[in-house]
Amino acid sequence: MRRTRLAGALTAVIALALAATGCGGGDAPKAAPGAAAEAAPDRVEPLSSPASPRLPVTVPSADGRQVTVASAERIVPLSGSLSELVFTLGLGDRVVARDVTATFEQAADLPVVTRAHDVSAESVLSLRPTLVLAESTTGPAEAVAQIRDAGVPLVVVPAAKDLGDVDDRIDDVAAALGVPASGARLRERTGERIAAVREKIPARTEKPRVAFLYVRGSAAVYLLGGAESGASSLLEAAGAVDAGKESGLTKDFTPITSEALAQAAPDAILVMTKGLRSVGGVDGLVKIPGVAETPAGADRRVVSVDDGVLLNYGPRTDRVLASLVDQLYGGTR
Repeated sequence: MRRTRLAGALTAVIALALAATGCGGGDAPKAAPGAAAEAAPDRVEPLSSPASPRLPVTVPSADGRQVTVASAERIVPLSGSLSELVFTLGLGDRVVARDVTATFEQAADLPVVTRAHDVSAESVLSLRPTLVLAESTTGPAEAVAQIRDAGVPLVVVPAAKDLGDVDDRIDDVAAALGVPASGARLRERTGERIAAVREKIPARTEKPRVAFLYVRGSAAVYLLGGAESGASSLLEAAGAVDAGKESGLTKDFTPITSEALAQAAPDAILVMTKGLRSVGGVDGLVKIPGVAETPAGADRRVVSVDDGVLLNYGPRTDRVLASLVDQLYGGTR
């Protein structure tokens, strides 16, 4: 499991979830009725005519330090979300490595500097980076300290929590790269695209209740998202209700139980694409205890979004939101 905000939130509950059951065999992922089946290419869209870095700059890091960046010639972003931002700002040709969660096409051939989703300081340092970008949840802490102690400028960006973090993340990364003007352009482009998607959401007297489930059949991990899962902001922006949050789950994740699902009573279930595949598609998902008894399970109403973009809160969030809207309302607009 990746060292991101999601992975950090899950750590405390994985042990409890190991007792859960519910793997099944079966079919390919099924979207909600009326959803568009065509998958978009897993690519980022760089800005046209991006600016060149103007360095050196000194920027605040989320760990309380002030970091001076003198060169952006060799960049190592330590999360898929940060890689996405660097590439979209037009500096992808300067990226020399990737985290395992950077799954988009332009980064595919870069060497991976994580082991079991933890950062390998030795791998990072062997690539002679001039700038390392990390999340506040990047770990282990010893690896981060080793990179910094080697004299490499390392800027920590706060982990994304909701849709409101998009602008700040763009600004933070653009500032560290010495391209604030490009950051302003990307922020404007992203905001306009998110707003355009939200305008297409149909007016409804009753909002659909959507439960975010984190499932990994190979590890017997079955979790129900609550208020701090990271998905609430997206669901609410899509005109839906986060069923886990609304049912009173104030934490990030809790092991799935029939009682918790009955209380959430979702009309639809949101899962990551790889997670859905890991349990055998929709056939396997509805075999998890309690799922079939929900309105979503009875209707086999399942919404899936690629793992690499769902909770990134960055320049492709408009695509995530559009996918949610299409899958939730595609047959009713």
